Amino acid sequence: MNLINMPEIKIGIVGVSRDCFPASLTKKRLDALMSELKKLKVNAVASSVIVENEAQALEACDELASEECNAAVAYLGNFGPEAPTTLFLRDFPGPCMVVAAAEENKAVLATDRGDALCGLLNCSYNIGLRRLAVHIPQVPVGLPKDLAKEIQSFVPVARVVVGVTGLKVFGFGPRPQDFLACNAPIQPLYDLGVEVMENSELDLLAAYTKAAADKAAIKAIASDMARELGAGCCWPDLLPRLAQFELTLMNFYEKNLGAATYGVFADKCWPAFESAFGFVPCYVNSRLAGRGIPVACEVDLYGALSEYMLQCATGLPATLLDINNSVPADVIKGKNLKGVPAKDLFMGFHCGNTCSSCMKNCAMKFQLIMNRGLEGGKAPDITRGTLEGQLKPGPATMFRLQGNADAELVSYIAEGEFLDIDPCSFGGIGVVGIRDFARFYRHVLIGKHFPHHGGFGFARAGKALFEAVKLLGVEDVNTPLPEGVRYPGENPFA
Repeated sequence: MNLINMPEIKIGIVGVSRDCFPASLTKKRLDALMSELKKLKVNAVASSVIVENEAQALEACDELASEECNAAVAYLGNFGPEAPTTLFLRDFPGPCMVVAAAEENKAVLATDRGDALCGLLNCSYNIGLRRLAVHIPQVPVGLPKDLAKEIQSFVPVARVVVGVTGLKVFGFGPRPQDFLACNAPIQPLYDLGVEVMENSELDLLAAYTKAAADKAAIKAIASDMARELGAGCCWPDLLPRLAQFELTLMNFYEKNLGAATYGVFADKCWPAFESAFGFVPCYVNSRLAGRGIPVACEVDLYGALSEYMLQCATGLPATLLDINNSVPADVIKGKNLKGVPAKDLFMGFHCGNTCSSCMKNCAMKFQLIMNRGLEGGKAPDITRGTLEGQLKPGPATMFRLQGNADAELVSYIAEGEFLDIDPCSFGGIGVVGIRDFARFYRHVLIGKHFPHHGGFGFARAGKALFEAVKLLGVEDVNTPLPEGVRYPGENPFA
């Protein structure tokens, strides 16, 4: 799937060499590394400079920037010069990684030993002195074939970091009082490098009214909606209004990115929205998410950011779901739970904002809860426009980055499955299985006061997200703990 609104990562590789070791050793090993990266189809370019001193570090930095590299790897082909290496890492304008060469065989030990295992220790010490955020993989010393795989794994990490630091969140409407969880401090967003542009719902309504003039664009979008929905298009009369709203959001996105490179939305979607616009925005939100522009519900700024980070980590559309309800025994009786205990199941739900490519089945429907409140349970009109059905079975990652009450960034990451079980309920909904979720729910989601919205990706992305949030400076990163390993504050007598 070709998603717009997401960085393409080009990695610059710079070989470094300590002056008492032959630079030719680093060059030889760098060539071998580049050959392995080519086999893996990693978009990477090697600096022509082997860095031995500070001037060369700056030269390599400028060269890779001129090659439009937005991430970099410092490769210790031998012991390496710690000061020039860390100057390169400091000045390169993007996320950086460090790896080091292993000795190839016993023949090199006589005279061509590189000692990069030792050099990486000195490099890491200097990284600490300069207080740099640098990615060092779990196994940072290896042969070219092994290091190429580590660099390949760095690509989604870099994509998250580059995306976040070039992101603008467009908010529409005040965060709702009854969802205080969405009323999070925004200072941590600015600390990450994320721009925030908050707007009134009246701004959105005025833009929607203005968009009505572009009848050709509205007709084309409505036609595409009908094609996507197929037999699930229950109300063709509604499509022009939804198309006009989609055009409104896309026009706003294109005109207001400003100095940012990427953008996401966090929009007020009820209860006044329906009376003013005449529909619910869920299906339009799902379509933008499918193109790479997540639209979070209920003005959830951090929810939009979390969706976007999942998208960058997986390369797939993501969604925002309520961590919603328990799963009755009769729903799962006789079903394949993929080895997840029943106590670790829950349902992820939202009104209909998940894109069609991430659904097992879907159709346009109406928001049942809003219909009762806004239309008295009568035949739906202004509450139409959700995309409902079962979420697509397969691997899942649940993730959220949040600013807490103390304006500190906290995060959680958990991997699991969307199970192929009929949820027997309304909305865009699915049964989620995450091992050890029950205790994680109590001691992390509740214990650390996370909100009810979680970002969900449709692939396993825990490894990349864990490294990315660390690079972004987040220290409080939570994951499910197995039985026998207690959470801080967990009652040992329970």
